[in-house]
Amino acid sequence: MSPKSSVSIGQFVPALFVLLWSTGFIGARMGAPYSEPMTFLTLRFGIVLALLLPFSLLAKARWPNPKSAFHAFVSGLMIHGIYLACVFWAIDDGMPAGLAALVMGFQPVLTAFFARAILKESITRNHIFGFILGLIGISLVLLPRLQGGAFSVTPTQIAAAICAVITISLGTIYQKRFASNLDMRAATVWQYCAATLLCGGLSLLTETQTIEWTSEFLFALAWLVLVLSIGAIFLLLWLIEFGAVSNIAALFYMIPAVTAVISYLLFNEPITLSQIVGIAITATGVIIASRASHSKTRT
Repeated sequence: MSPKSSVSIGQFVPALFVLLWSTGFIGARMGAPYSEPMTFLTLRFGIVLALLLPFSLLAKARWPNPKSAFHAFVSGLMIHGIYLACVFWAIDDGMPAGLAALVMGFQPVLTAFFARAILKESITRNHIFGFILGLIGISLVLLPRLQGGAFSVTPTQIAAAICAVITISLGTIYQKRFASNLDMRAATVWQYCAATLLCGGLSLLTETQTIEWTSEFLFALAWLVLVLSIGAIFLLLWLIEFGAVSNIAALFYMIPAVTAVISYLLFNEPITLSQIVGIAITATGVIIASRASHSKTRT
């Protein structure tokens, strides 16, 4: 691949990742009424594993040695298993999705902190300014979802959301530190083995494994399997391998904003003026944080 084409791909992938990842909340919303959360995740991860394993074998992917396979397993346990299990459980238990998304909004800041402490990535003032703008922006985007009625949140739900944001942050760091040089096709097989085992065990212990096989559920399942767990995850792993972790984390600020736009287009959910302002502020923050990483790379 020529340097020019590599640069073009590098500019295109972040936007595509944000778009695909944002649809995950829509897919989860469509499928949630028809299945318990751990059962839904187990089915989703199991199908992904059933697709990726033969594909990786036929494609003659470079399989990792036992030590590297262990790192991929741990990475998958955090990025896919614990993260999504905590988010799905908290929302299913009654935590408002908007509040869960707001807690997840701390992920870029937390990831940048871990990147500085563990990977020794430098965090500039522009990074910090961009992160602050991003946090303000997603707060404005999510504010209308948190208004219009009283709701109670239990300490267990808050703990699950905090566990999710810490896990996805540490999982990103772990992937960059120990598993970014692996063949992504083989590595994701090990990752989804971990996620399937975790969610499958939780499903057997805590749920009835009841599923309503409606057309809406099947569409949501297919979308989450193909677009999210294969498409978006491969893009995320590519970004982690070739980019600064703090720069990648800033992209997550755009996800609530893009989700709000998609919800407006698909479900006719209104977008308020404060949300439009929030989207603009969030985009500005992401651009500032991203340019800080790019300028550092060029120097």
